[in-house]
Amino acid sequence: MTQHCGLVAVLGAPNAGKSTLVNALVGQKVAIVSPKAQTTRTRLLGVAIEGETQILLVDTPGIFEPQRRLDRAMVAAAWGGTEGADLIALVVDAKGGLGPKVVPIVESIAPRPERKFLVLNKVDIADKARLLIHAEKLNAITHFDETFFVSASTGDGLPELKKALAYNMPEGPWHFPEDQVSDATERALAAEVTREQLYLQLHAELPYASTVETEAFQEREDGSVEIRQQILVERPTQRAIVLGKGGSRIKEIGARARAQLNELLDRPVHLYLHVKVKPGWDEDREVYRDIGLDWVD
Repeated sequence: MTQHCGLVAVLGAPNAGKSTLVNALVGQKVAIVSPKAQTTRTRLLGVAIEGETQILLVDTPGIFEPQRRLDRAMVAAAWGGTEGADLIALVVDAKGGLGPKVVPIVESIAPRPERKFLVLNKVDIADKARLLIHAEKLNAITHFDETFFVSASTGDGLPELKKALAYNMPEGPWHFPEDQVSDATERALAAEVTREQLYLQLHAELPYASTVETEAFQEREDGSVEIRQQILVERPTQRAIVLGKGGSRIKEIGARARAQLNELLDRPVHLYLHVKVKPGWDEDREVYRDIGLDWVD
């Protein structure tokens, strides 16, 4: 059988469900998911397989109006993720509708030559009567080759989307071994898992200004792995929030992140977390390099 392999750029506004969709198509977790918008910060590649076809899914940060350097770097990463794509999949939150963030993205991709799929996500909780109206309005701005109505969280419509993506991938050898699901290093994945727990447990209390750095990632002789991470926040009050009363919050964050990492890395994990106050960390070139973003002026 002839192999096919191609790149799909997954674009959309923040909180459209791009990471949930990529995880669902891959069949396991490769991207962090949280109710907080703009969770994905860097380009992340998920590898999905459909028959003899390998689909390379670039999960990009949500595209929004940037306010500061970190925002500009994330938006640059999103557009950079579309370079060399064989197909662009625009994911739209069908429940949220066509807010002010969606139309500019559609207008930006309109002149591009790649094939384009419109993926209306969250149809399980959307107003069914408005789905076709959304699709018609967006197709009036630019021609989408196909439109799909899916729910990344329940799986509705995903088999049809995956088959269509595979059908549109060019002939060529696979880029990754069959058992590899992401291009993220284990070190980077570990930082993302802890950051996800920060968002899930503190998203209402902790501002966007926090990040996680993996300082040490060492294999032990018994086959387990020791991971030491630093959570960077901007102010002492934020440090207190992350620690919680008597250190209870940081213990819970660590316990849940460790459980996920045990499963993802398929071996025992010893996770040590430290919270550091670093004012202006989002203006530090080294932090950008560590979290996988290009520095932008």
